[in-house]
Amino acid sequence: METFAIRSLDFTYPNMKKKALDNIDLCINEGEFVVICGKSGCGKSTLMRHLKTVLTPFGERSGEIYFKGVNLDYVDDRTQSSQIGYVLQSPENQIVTDKVWHELAFGLESLGYDNKTIRLRVAEMASFFGIQTWFMKNVTELSGGQKQLLNLASIMTMQPSVLILDEPTSQLDPIAASEFLKTIKKINDELGTTIIISEHDLEEVFPMADRVIVMNEGKVIIDDEPRNVGSKVKKLNPDMFEAMPTPVKIASLLDSDKSPITVKEGRKFIDNIYCDYKPKFVRIEDSRDEEDKKFNKNELAVKMKDVWFKYEKDGKDIVKDLSFEVKKGEFFCLVGGNGTGKSTTVSLISGINKPYRGKIELFGKKITGYKNKELFNHNLGILPQDPQSLFVKKTVREDLMEILSGRGIKKAERIEKVEKISKLIEIEDLLEHHPYDLSGGEQQRAALAKVLLLEPQLLILDEPTKGLDAGFKIKFAEILEQLLKREVTIIMVSHDIEFCASFAHKCALFFDGNIVTTNTPNKFFSGNNFYTTVANRMTRQVFENAITCEDVIRLCKANEKQMQATLA
Repeated sequence: METFAIRSLDFTYPNMKKKALDNIDLCINEGEFVVICGKSGCGKSTLMRHLKTVLTPFGERSGEIYFKGVNLDYVDDRTQSSQIGYVLQSPENQIVTDKVWHELAFGLESLGYDNKTIRLRVAEMASFFGIQTWFMKNVTELSGGQKQLLNLASIMTMQPSVLILDEPTSQLDPIAASEFLKTIKKINDELGTTIIISEHDLEEVFPMADRVIVMNEGKVIIDDEPRNVGSKVKKLNPDMFEAMPTPVKIASLLDSDKSPITVKEGRKFIDNIYCDYKPKFVRIEDSRDEEDKKFNKNELAVKMKDVWFKYEKDGKDIVKDLSFEVKKGEFFCLVGGNGTGKSTTVSLISGINKPYRGKIELFGKKITGYKNKELFNHNLGILPQDPQSLFVKKTVREDLMEILSGRGIKKAERIEKVEKISKLIEIEDLLEHHPYDLSGGEQQRAALAKVLLLEPQLLILDEPTKGLDAGFKIKFAEILEQLLKREVTIIMVSHDIEFCASFAHKCALFFDGNIVTTNTPNKFFSGNNFYTTVANRMTRQVFENAITCEDVIRLCKANEKQMQATLA
């Protein structure tokens, strides 16, 4: 039976000529696990929001959507609330009560269930999701992963027949994201719940899917089984191929007709290549070693010495005796689990919070010696975890103009700067949109444009790649590279370890309020078992320190060339 049937769906946002959805025809069957992917702004979130009436965006629409054979427009709110579950990108945006147990019960209370039924369902879901140990906690005490799990459990208490998830792991650390997706798969397998999920990071979710739907410019361009999607994307939309899982990319770039989609299959693929001979080249040269020596000569951009911080006087310490240094012109990445103190640390560097002990210096001057106007005038720029917090105007253009006001810049020059940054960040088509109408990735790009207009010497980025498609991540890395050439210092908090492995100068692992290790990406990730890249997990039995697709391809081709020379 069809859970959703979408017929000739078109949708256009107000004051826009280009369609956000263009002639969408889809059937999603009961019990299916469907992944929707595509570039930022391709229509994924817009399509998914049309599957629940209360979330449908305002604009001009034609076509029909059926839920279990009934036109969705005629399905009452109570049925939609209980039967169609929807998990948003941000864990914070969906929690409405102060206690975990109350959040679990809230949906059932709103639907008017009796206390006996509520207690039974809450107990059942708390047990299913392993929430018993933090059942009585305040929601403010939870990590990002726990909050997203709570959102999911709260929806599942209502026993929905379909679960829609819009990039639910974008703010979770890799281990928490993996556990969350395994829970989604368990719900699909054991409860028969239909799953519709959109993701940019396809490494974990791709092999779980029954179907993968690829969208581009508001249209469905591919709808097939995961194993067939990689080759089709490479032919139809090469720009999108970068988003494919690492095993798919490596096999394709080695011109293989095999299509591994999991780490296990990828490991077997590599083993089969070297089953008849031992590879000569097993190590990649760490190109960051020489850069590290160069940075050692640079002056310090940031210095933290013996820093302690807690949010409440009688509360627990969040940052504990933290000391580290970042050189001028260095790209320094902070990685680690949710709730370990990474974002709190960057709030201390930016002066938003103040430590109760320890010393923080920016460019050789104590941070307490800066006035706010001086600090944010070409010295410091911050892209927060929630980009919406930067938007204060009705259009993206007005927002970008606003950041330049009061700086003694003529209007013609301000307009020129906005046009230039819009072209660089690829948001020219979004300038007349309301910032809140943009997708998560588009909001991230607009917020980045606003911060870069400050022309800071120290750029602090808190989860800047969340919501960005694979294609724009490469563009984003090029932008950062241009800034680094101008000796701009970049500190980035991120769960995107693949990005950090490819582009950072240094990576540091945060744990329990302190940094436990710092090293170049190659040494950092090749030395880890769990907190490492897919390429490293897939090839470590053959190669000693390959951490990116490029590393694996380079070693494979070097060994192939050596083998051919030997045979000749």
